[in-house]
Amino acid sequence: MNDERETAVSSPEPITINATQMEALAEFLQALPNPVRIHYWGLEDASPEEGEALRLCRALAARFDNIQLRTFARKASYRYYPVLGIMGVEGGQQVDYGVRIIGLPNGYQLTSLIAAIQAVSFRGVTLEPLTRIRLQKLETAITMELITADYDEQGSVVAKQIFGLAVAHPHIRAFLIMSNMFPEAAYQNSVYTLPHLVINGRVHLSGVSDEATILKHIALAVLPMTDRRQLPADDES
Repeated sequence: MNDERETAVSSPEPITINATQMEALAEFLQALPNPVRIHYWGLEDASPEEGEALRLCRALAARFDNIQLRTFARKASYRYYPVLGIMGVEGGQQVDYGVRIIGLPNGYQLTSLIAAIQAVSFRGVTLEPLTRIRLQKLETAITMELITADYDEQGSVVAKQIFGLAVAHPHIRAFLIMSNMFPEAAYQNSVYTLPHLVINGRVHLSGVSDEATILKHIALAVLPMTDRRQLPADDES
């Protein structure tokens, strides 16, 4: 992030989350074992969603000691805004685990934001031991894009899984995309039901799946297309 110009972070402003709801988050965010740094990319006045996302991040950073906030202007490499990057901090140094939320995480996806913060702070320890063992064999870059929406309750379940995977392995990046804000993301990926996971732009998985199923589809994504054509039909989604 050295090539980015950080913008000033002003004091928290009122947001749609009320004081009671904010206190309810304390159960999940008060005792984070390691600090987390939220990077916000966007322009506060560009849209209501960008402004609201920034106010949400400011409120979290003001309320919880282990949550920090840095804000940046838009960058050319992102198509949609706002973008929230959830970074780790180890020994005073920032660690980018590739965890991103594209859009305002409202509705059920506020839970996904909490899941992202917890995954980074806990270093992905919520993953099953067998999943961690299987991940050790991964040597190929993986990009997971979760298409979800504010009304998609199951999306937060999948978000927790992919954020944990991203934190656990340096080759994995996980993006949550709010399709209620950016419907073109759903159209471009031929998404008809939510949640919908796209792996490396070519392997698709709809609905909620366990970690083993997601790992199976990651394995499909790294296979050359010639090898994938030889698999039985029910081995590919």
